Amino acid sequence: MEAMTTGAGWQVRALGGFIAHAGPLWARREGEGWAYGFAIGPQHLNPAGVVHGGALLTLMDHAMSTVAWEAAGRVPCVTLQLDSHFAAPVGAGQFVEARAQVVRRTGSLVFMRGELQVGGSLVLAAQALMKPLAKP
Repeated sequence: MEAMTTGAGWQVRALGGFIAHAGPLWARREGEGWAYGFAIGPQHLNPAGVVHGGALLTLMDHAMSTVAWEAAGRVPCVTLQLDSHFAAPVGAGQFVEARAQVVRRTGSLVFMRGELQVGGSLVLAAQALMKPLAKP
């Protein structure tokens, strides 16, 4: 999986905190934005042999909060609400790509939309409401 994703411009991101345990997280620059991904391994699977929904939601939440962080002037954002719709299962050995965009920004909130895809096919669609934290 590493050779395929690296050849497509993907690089492993070494981040601390929970995402370090959930990943490894991959990232790729796309124009002015970023795409994020997981190379699905056994640690992502549920007892049924497909990716655990929580792993997919973790990736989606990370992508959305990172895009919201940028839109909020690089102020950390917390998730107030995350609505998701699972569209297809994901199996071991697949690469899940996450993309998110700002729908609207107000003085205190960031409205987001995002998708997870495998090979160009939708596996999860989501909307979120993010709240930038006050600057210290």
